[in-house]
Amino acid sequence: METVWRNTDVEKMKTELTRFLMSYKFALDEMNTKIDILKQEFQYFHDYNPIEHVKSRLKTPENILKKAYRKGCELSLKSIKENIRDIAGIRITCAFISDIYKLSNMLQNQKDVTVVECKDYIENPKPNGYKSLHLILQIPVFMSDRMENVYVEVQIRTIAMDFWASLEHKIYYKYDKEIPEELKEAANTVSQLDMKMERINREINKYKKSDDIDDEMHEILINNKKFNIPHEFFTRFFKFEE
Repeated sequence: METVWRNTDVEKMKTELTRFLMSYKFALDEMNTKIDILKQEFQYFHDYNPIEHVKSRLKTPENILKKAYRKGCELSLKSIKENIRDIAGIRITCAFISDIYKLSNMLQNQKDVTVVECKDYIENPKPNGYKSLHLILQIPVFMSDRMENVYVEVQIRTIAMDFWASLEHKIYYKYDKEIPEELKEAANTVSQLDMKMERINREINKYKKSDDIDDEMHEILINNKKFNIPHEFFTRFFKFEE
């Protein structure tokens, strides 16, 4: 028997879908506000900003349906809401690995944020070398007639991790999903760079906090004689004023 769609049915479906997607947009807006507050607070009171870049996105209806199909879940808004938890996504890039965990803790400790899942691909990288910290968070969104708890996925990674992941994504499709072995080697190189920059950062912070730092030591840091890496790269990360 052929289904007959009435105009009222179509309008109702359209309204429900619009409200469904708007709740995720509002959740993104709320999370972006939280992140921006943390960013500004650190800049004003600590003279340091652990956040380099923030990028957010909403999955398109087409991609939502594709993922629902792959996961084998029912094609209803209720099922999609519960089974697909990355419809709203935010990616944050930091300079250092320690910044990732610092920022993660600050987000998780907010009273209106519920931590649903945490996947640490930094401590436990994926087989292809991928590294990042993934959080599935749930935050309340207050609509005109109801409150909804909405899932938001937050990915936090270093600049180096983000660089590798962006290229891996392109190569993954270019090579028909066969990952070259060199890509894993590149992931190891990126990891070594992150650890080296982390060590340098800790050492510099130790000197900054020292009361007896003198002009000679300051000159060594500025001219980068101690660490022997390109001056532009050094000042880009550590923001020394000359």
